[in-house]
Order: sequence, then structure tokens, then C-alpha cells
Amino acid sequence: MNGKMTLAVILVSVIIFSPVAVVVSQTLLPVQAQVQTKGGQSVQDSALAHEVTPAKKPSQGIATGTPIELSKKASRFAIIIGISDYAGTVNDLNYCDDDAIDFKNALLRMGWSEADIITLLDGQATKDNILSAISEIKEKEDPDDEVVFFYSGHGSTGVANDGDDERKDECIIPYECQLEYLIWDGELREAFSQFESQRMLFVFDSCYSGGMNDLAAPGRLILMACGEKQLSLESGSWENGQFSYYFADQGLLYGKADLNGDNKITFEEAFDYAKANCRSQTPAAFDGFAFDMLP
Repeated sequence: MNGKMTLAVILVSVIIFSPVAVVVSQTLLPVQAQVQTKGGQSVQDSALAHEVTPAKKPSQGIATGTPIELSKKASRFAIIIGISDYAGTVNDLNYCDDDAIDFKNALLRMGWSEADIITLLDGQATKDNILSAISEIKEKEDPDDEVVFFYSGHGSTGVANDGDDERKDECIIPYECQLEYLIWDGELREAFSQFESQRMLFVFDSCYSGGMNDLAAPGRLILMACGEKQLSLESGSWENGQFSYYFADQGLLYGKADLNGDNKITFEEAFDYAKANCRSQTPAAFDGFAFDMLP
């Protein structure tokens, strides 16, 4: 954010859920484009809200260049969540459902079966439905299977009684957008604690998502759209969240993250591509998976 909010005429509606502050503003911008955060202030940023510049290739990253194929007997399961239309009117975002759809289409393009993907968009993405989806996959998965959890929507921070000693916790915000329905990082950690899969991907495109590494464990790759003190941006310039645009849309779906030209795109390559191109937010990763994970 570059401080150009003074150019805008602003009408603000604020909701605060204590002890977690989720501040959402509705902003009228008469000039230039709007960039909204998933934390979720609307801001004006002419340096970001313009036609996307030519993409950069990463000079270094988490990709090792050694992709590991999934066993032929193994299965693949995904939970894909995108929430743009929250309960009420003041907390809505614009492109989180598009983020989820792009990621799903990328998986389908790479040979996934739609029957193995649970998609929760907008009003479908209640807390109960999210936790039920996790439980459903838990009953199906085995150690050799690949399990993917993708979330795009609001995120926030606070202090939660979620089984850890952290002074600050992070959460994802389901459709209800109320304090009692927040899903804290420790709650997600517990929900996935009994999974047997040694090949798991978590993607969080939400504000403060850099703190979602409580899920870290061997065999897991956790990709986070921004630092734990940063906001995650979305804009009409991308018609996506910034991270999801480079990771899911351009990187995976359109194949631009095939950095070594082997016609195989790993999740690590897509992350490196996104990190090299994101501005005003710094994607973060925990990589507990040996070598590189193919979708």
C-alpha cells in the first residue's frame, strides 16, 4: 500500500469481532482501480492496480528440480474453499471464489478426478461444512495418497485457546464471519493430526496467512500468500488474489511456472513463480516434503 488513499472519497463501515478484529471497509474510489485486502481493508494502490507487467522468473526458491511422482495405486483428494460472498454485506470480497475455481481447474487439467475434489464456495463454506469435508477425506486417505487443502478468503489474528502456547494465533474465516465460527490454526492442526498421508499440500491466500505454519509436519508443504503481519491483496487487474493469480491461474492453470521446461509443474515451482511476481506482500512456505510435489 503506497499511501494514496488521500486521493479517494471513502465511506467506511466497520465491524469488529473481539478479541479478533476483522476490519472491513467499503470504499468508493472515483479514480484509479481498487485493491482490496483479505484482511480486509479496501485500499487504492496505483502501483498494483494496473495491467499486469511481464512476469519474472525466480532466481531461487524452494523447488529442488526433482519431482516425485505419485504412486500408481495412490489416490488424490482435495478440499478447495473460496469465499467472496460472506454472510451480510460488509465483509464481501471480490475474487476468492475465482481463486478457488482457478485452482480446481488447474487440478482437473492435470488429471484429477472431480469426484475426488470437495469444492466449497461462498455460502457452502460454513465452519461445519469445512470441518465435515476434512473428516470425509480423513476416512478415505492412506499414507501414499496426496491430500490438498486450498483456502482463499478472509484471515485474521488474535489469541485463541486452540491447544498451543502462541501469544498470537491466526485463523481462517468461514462464511458465517462471526467470532464463534472462526477456524484457528490450532484447530486446523488438530483436524489434520490423524491423517496418514505423507504427501499433503496446504495453500492459504488470506491476510496474515504466514502464521498458518502450525500445520507444519514431515511430508507437508504449506504455502502462504503473505507474511504473518502482512495483508493479502486482490484486484480487478488480476481478477484474482495476487498470490492466487500467479500461483493457481498463471502458474498452474496456464503453465507459466514450468521453470525448467520439463512439461511438469510442481507445487514448489508454482510457489516460486508466484513469490517472484508478488509485490507488496511476501509469500512464505514451509517445505517438509522431500524433493518436489506434483499435483
